[in-house]
Amino acid sequence: MTDKAPQPQPEPVLPPLPSLWQRRETWIAVTVLMAIVILCFFLLGRGREGGKSGTTIPTVAVAKVDREDLYKEVPLYAEFRPYLEVELHAKVSGYLQRINVDFGDKVKAGELLAVLEIPELMDELHAAVAAEQRAEADFTNADLVYTRLVGVNREHANLVAQQDIDTAQAKDSVAAAAVAAAKADVEKYQTLFGYTQITAPFDGVITHRYADPGALIQAGTASDTQAKPLVRLSDNYRLRLDFPVSVEFVKDIQVGDPVEVKVESLGGKTFTGAISRFTREVNDETRKMNTEIEVANPNLELTPGMYATVVLKVEGRPHALSIPIEAISQGTGGTVYVVNSDQQIEERTVALGLETATRCEVTSGLKEGDLVMIGSRSQVHVGEKVEPKPWLAVSME
Repeated sequence: MTDKAPQPQPEPVLPPLPSLWQRRETWIAVTVLMAIVILCFFLLGRGREGGKSGTTIPTVAVAKVDREDLYKEVPLYAEFRPYLEVELHAKVSGYLQRINVDFGDKVKAGELLAVLEIPELMDELHAAVAAEQRAEADFTNADLVYTRLVGVNREHANLVAQQDIDTAQAKDSVAAAAVAAAKADVEKYQTLFGYTQITAPFDGVITHRYADPGALIQAGTASDTQAKPLVRLSDNYRLRLDFPVSVEFVKDIQVGDPVEVKVESLGGKTFTGAISRFTREVNDETRKMNTEIEVANPNLELTPGMYATVVLKVEGRPHALSIPIEAISQGTGGTVYVVNSDQQIEERTVALGLETATRCEVTSGLKEGDLVMIGSRSQVHVGEKVEPKPWLAVSME
C-alpha cells in the first residue's frame, strides 16, 4: 500500500462582528433598563419609609351642620294679563266723526280718543239754552212785580190788596221753578254732548280698534242691541300674573309670600315677586286655586299673553338643621361620615326630613356645628385620622 498524502483542513468560519450602530443600540437599551431598575428600587424604598413613618394623612372635604330656612320649590305655569282692560263704548248713538288712535298707541288718562257727530243733539242743546234764557227773563219780570208790590204795601199799608200780593208771589215762584227746570235741561244736553267725546279712563295701550270714521255707533247703554265698541284699552304698565295652585299646597299660600318668576320668552329673565291675592276657593273641576302676583311693567317689556314659570316655595321649615345632600351616601340607610373632635372618621345614623334641591333637613343624629364629610367614602375608613378642609375651598381648587 502506498501512503496517501494528507488532505488540507478547511478554515473555521467566524460570525461577522457587530457594526458600530448595533453596539450603540445595545448600550442604550442596557442603560435604560438599569435606570428603570434603580427608579423602582428608589420608589419602593420611599414607599416603605412612608409606611413606617405614618405621616401621610388624607384630606377630606367637610361641611358644617348649620341652620337655615328650608322649603320645597314647586314650579307652576303662569300667564300675564293686563291689570285693567276695558272696551270703550259710546254712551250716545251717532256717527264717528274722527278717531285719534290706533292699536299699539300709548294713551294717558283723560286723552281724547274719538269724537261722535250728533247734529240733532246740538239742536236740542241750543233749544234748551234759549228756553233757559226765556225762563230767566220771565223770572226777572215776575220777581220785579212781586218785589214792588211788597215794597208799596210796606210803605202804605192796605194800599195794595193782599190777593194781588199773593198772586205776584205765586208767579214769582213759578218763574223761579221754570228757570231751574230750564237749567236742568241745559245741563242734561251738555252732558249728553260731552258723551260725544270718548276719552281714556286710565293710562294704557290701545290693543284693538273696532271702528273707522263715518261708522254708525250705537249707544253702549242700549240693552236690546249689540253695540260695537270703539277701542279696547289695556293697562299694561302693571300686569297680573295668574297661576293655579294645587289643593295640596293651598295651606302654604299667604299674601306677601315671595316667589321667583322666570320668563323664557325674554331669554330666561328672572325676577322676584310677591303674592298679591288669591281666590280663597278651590275650583271643583280642576281642584286648584287661582293665585295672582302684581308685576310692574313701566317699560312695557312684558306683554299680556306671555307665559312664565312661577317657583312657589311651600312646606317651609324655618331655622331647620340641615346638611348638603352630597353628605348622605346613597344606599346606606341614612348615614353620614362625621369628622369628630379627634379628627377621626365616625359613621352616624341620621333621621332626615324635608329634602330640597341642595340641602336636606336633619331631625336627629347631628348637632349644629358638626363636620360631615362630602365625597366618596372609598378613600377613607371609619376610625381613620383625616385632615378636614372646608368643602367650598376644596371645590374651588
